[in-house]
Amino acid sequence: MKVKDARRAAANWVQTHAAPEEWFRGAYFNGSTIDMPDDAELPASSDVDIVVVTAEDEPPVKPGKLVFQNALIEVTLISWNQLTSAEEVLANYHLAGGFRKDTIISDPIGQLRKLQDEVGVRFNEMAWVRRRCESARDRIVSGLGALDVHAPLHDRLTAWLFPTGVTTHVLLVAALRNPTIRLRYAAAREVLKEYGQQHLYPQLLRLLGCSHLTASRVEHHLGELARTFDAAAEAVRTPFFFRSDISVLSRPIAIDGSRDLIHSGQHHEAVFWIAATFARCHQIFAADAPHLQQAYLPALLALSDDLGVTDASAMASRAEGVLQFLPELWEAAERLLQLNPAIQQNE
Repeated sequence: MKVKDARRAAANWVQTHAAPEEWFRGAYFNGSTIDMPDDAELPASSDVDIVVVTAEDEPPVKPGKLVFQNALIEVTLISWNQLTSAEEVLANYHLAGGFRKDTIISDPIGQLRKLQDEVGVRFNEMAWVRRRCESARDRIVSGLGALDVHAPLHDRLTAWLFPTGVTTHVLLVAALRNPTIRLRYAAAREVLKEYGQQHLYPQLLRLLGCSHLTASRVEHHLGELARTFDAAAEAVRTPFFFRSDISVLSRPIAIDGSRDLIHSGQHHEAVFWIAATFARCHQIFAADAPHLQQAYLPALLALSDDLGVTDASAMASRAEGVLQFLPELWEAAERLLQLNPAIQQNE
């Protein structure tokens, strides 16, 4: 499917299923497709991200992934309270990217367009780009600072993994790139190469614990994940925020997309999402199918052993290693800020 056709389907979904609701305040595109040309083919391992703005202070769990008019769409709900000012959006590295260019699908009261105009003009200003980098760095510190290494393995793996992976977002934000979720390591590698900072990338992989893994070993873990994923997708009942990521619809992204990375020589880059999906599957087992947890636990243990984070002390040590790495990471981000020709050096 062409990107333009997927976007059209997403816009039609908004008009059909969201716009008629009393709480609806608008919608816009977000994520990696923002930068894709209309005539590009949308990869089978990608979806179209849209954000629906609601008047509710606390939106319900996001609808997540769905198929509409043959397009795979990821729907996220946010409260209008998160979009009250351009400055608030400019400082938020997850929100700002959705407003750096015209992404508006629907704007019934005209406020999203006004916000996009203001954010788009100032998005590349040095002060705001650095502010967003600081926001990403702070997320690493707060996330690892709250890590409970005595929690169940699947919970502490998630709590360690995502802040560790935000190291890539600090760099992507400095380079004015989309802070992608699943492909964050591949994107960070490209940025570091572009700016002559390749020496930093092996350190990111070591912090993740996968630099020593071979392609065959990563593919073995993916095979075990596929079995785990199918069982969890069938068992899930609890409305986790990630529920749609563990579903038949999402299998081409989680499993096939990871396999594509491995076969293209990017097996290290596949590890982050394999590990994240493993942990989420076990969160589902813990809530909805405890009898399956023990059956699929050996595969999770094998992965965490390979990453070197199975026991509490090892995970605590690895978290501390990430925190100690932050000054070097920040130096690299500052170099990107200074070298990036698109950033307005107006400080």
